[in-house]
Amino acid sequence: MPPLAFSLALAAAVLHAFWNILLARARDPESATAVALVAAVVVFAPLAALRFDAEWAVWPFIIATSMLQLLYFALLATAYRKAELSFVYPVARGVAPAIVLVVSVVVLGLGTSPPQVVGVVLVGVGVLLVRGLKRPADPHALAFALGIACVIASYTLLDKRGITHASPITYLELSMIPAALGYAGATLAVRGRVKVRVELGPAAVLAGVASFAAYALVLAALERASAASVAAVRETSVVMATAFAAVVLHERVTRSRMVGSAVVVSGIALLALR
Repeated sequence: MPPLAFSLALAAAVLHAFWNILLARARDPESATAVALVAAVVVFAPLAALRFDAEWAVWPFIIATSMLQLLYFALLATAYRKAELSFVYPVARGVAPAIVLVVSVVVLGLGTSPPQVVGVVLVGVGVLLVRGLKRPADPHALAFALGIACVIASYTLLDKRGITHASPITYLELSMIPAALGYAGATLAVRGRVKVRVELGPAAVLAGVASFAAYALVLAALERASAASVAAVRETSVVMATAFAAVVLHERVTRSRMVGSAVVVSGIALLALR
């Protein structure tokens, strides 16, 4: 993996853990997410306009990834209302690169290696440790986390091809506008204007800007390296987010959950090998 692509993906991991913490600590994660998405689109619109660069061939990718992004944020906000970040985040972010690798090999016909196979196994073991053997407080929490993982894997593979037809900032802005408007509209209809207005503050706006910047870095990394390796490096945010959950959110992060997060990252590191 080229050093520049590695640096971009690692920076994205830090920002990703940061904005997830901001949304997870919100009183109403769904409303905070709506504010964050709209803020991100507005803040980055001038930059996207100044550096607009897109081919007509990009539009099918924009439409598809917009729908996936809308689904991603809907599942994420709901998951944070149902379960702790230290549970949702490692499962969702850890399983995603494993799915990317499997699809790349089985569907796209790309090669793999023994270390990558071991990496998939380690991710699975790590996720089991994070989940624990006890029944979770909300039985749907694991399903939401795995659903998020599938969506992440889908848009990662899709954007790897779509980004060849537009610059990262242009691609992200175009894909986020319909996702942000759709999510904000649905949230206003379901949660009401009062709850959304309560979350209109610096934390939600900062989360939106950080989320946009994080994925812009990911798209820039995808221009320079394989989808599997980029997905793997960016998921080092698993350990960061788990640690932040204990320190910032004061979640009771068990030893099993922390060890599981470390095992997930170890598996991710092997997935990045070619």
